[in-house]
Amino acid sequence: MNQNGNNIESRLWEAADELRANSELTSNEYSVPVLGLVFLRYADHKFLAAAKELEGAGSGRRTIGPADYQAKGVLYLPEASRFSSLIQLPEGTSPRMTI
Repeated sequence: MNQNGNNIESRLWEAADELRANSELTSNEYSVPVLGLVFLRYADHKFLAAAKELEGAGSGRRTIGPADYQAKGVLYLPEASRFSSLIQLPEGTSPRMTI
């Protein structure tokens, strides 16, 4: 595994240790949200890479949309559902996610 992969694995283990030590949650209770965030971060990364590729591909008559991302094998993420938007929400705010 590369150095970046080792760093991510180590950070995930540290976060799991922190949750185990400092909360009353069991691993069953926090595993789904944590895995959901990991997936969303991955999907957001792929979406942003596809957005760079598609940038400027639209025309005056046709705009880039979800079908263009799906054609590249990427999950289309509306602005409010992107990791970068969610991470900037104030703590305790419930996001309106649409996918």
